[in-house]
Amino acid sequence: MAEGWEDGWRVFHHGVRVGRCWVGPPWEEPPADAVAVVIDPGRAFGTGAHATTRLCLELLQAVGPTSLLDVGCGSGVLSVAAAKLGFAPVSAVDVDEVALEVTAANAVANGVAVDVGTKLRRANLAVMNIALDVVERMLPELPVEQAITSGYLERDRPQVDGWAPVDRRETDGWATDLLERE
Repeated sequence: MAEGWEDGWRVFHHGVRVGRCWVGPPWEEPPADAVAVVIDPGRAFGTGAHATTRLCLELLQAVGPTSLLDVGCGSGVLSVAAAKLGFAPVSAVDVDEVALEVTAANAVANGVAVDVGTKLRRANLAVMNIALDVVERMLPELPVEQAITSGYLERDRPQVDGWAPVDRRETDGWATDLLERE
């Protein structure tokens, strides 16, 4: 293998602007007028650049700040961004220990409070940027009134009894929905 392959991906990882937020790596300077969300994904999933993450960030900025539960937090992009946007309290859950460690480190690096763990906590809003089948399986169990869901294609729509669509965003073939309990 070529020398330096472990960090070679960093050449391709650049910051992105989504509304008031800028999400990017610690080796780039955020714009002065942006809410800077500095994320080092390390070994966890999520840089903030994927269309589903950008769409979730759009919807987070469209709803009023409230308590938030980030389900499948990965590197913590969405939970850290939510905390920087005024959501509180913010909880991040994942089944991957590495994701929990990286999310906790990114929260500290950004100077925000995010409760990291494996148990679902009660909140007004959940954000779930994970596969459609997982969204559909978990929504009935979530102790929340609204959910921003993503991780699926434009042609897909979550179908869960007791949940109704409120808003939908689409880009680059991907979709994100804001749902609420009926």
